[in-house]
Amino acid sequence: MENEVTRALKMRRSIRSYSDKTVDDEVLKEILECGMYAPSGMGKQSGVMVVVKDEEVIRELSKMNAEVMNSDKDPFYGAKLLVVVLGDTRIRTYEDDGALIMGNLMNAAYSLGVGSCWINRAKEMFKTPRGKEYLNKWGLDDTYEGIAVCILGYANEEPTPKDRKDNYVIYD
Repeated sequence: MENEVTRALKMRRSIRSYSDKTVDDEVLKEILECGMYAPSGMGKQSGVMVVVKDEEVIRELSKMNAEVMNSDKDPFYGAKLLVVVLGDTRIRTYEDDGALIMGNLMNAAYSLGVGSCWINRAKEMFKTPRGKEYLNKWGLDDTYEGIAVCILGYANEEPTPKDRKDNYVIYD
């Protein structure tokens, strides 16, 4: 019983090569709105999304993320648009809530023809002094913790799904 939604969920892939074409503001707004409608524990909506378009800030965040891995490579793969997902640690389900936001962002992006990729190490990035400066700049205190960075843009590649493992589902 495949439909448009289930097809998108099965076909979305992480994109690691982006064109220079920018994501239209209306498309971005729709993607973000889908992130806002992600489920959250007890409906407390512990997550926050920070949109970053400024090239200098993207470069600095990329460098911060790469340093966590002891690398000098761009972990954002040249994407020109980031959505930093953070969670309010005062709410017990903040990590799960943030993961659901990320899923909604990536699936919504795919459905609108935009590529995406989940980038880890946000937790470590925003625990640094420079990361805390960014939190402050964005009006957030250090009760917020990085969940992940969702990079967005138009794909220069079309990865295909890998076969699913045989024992993915176990019935009792």
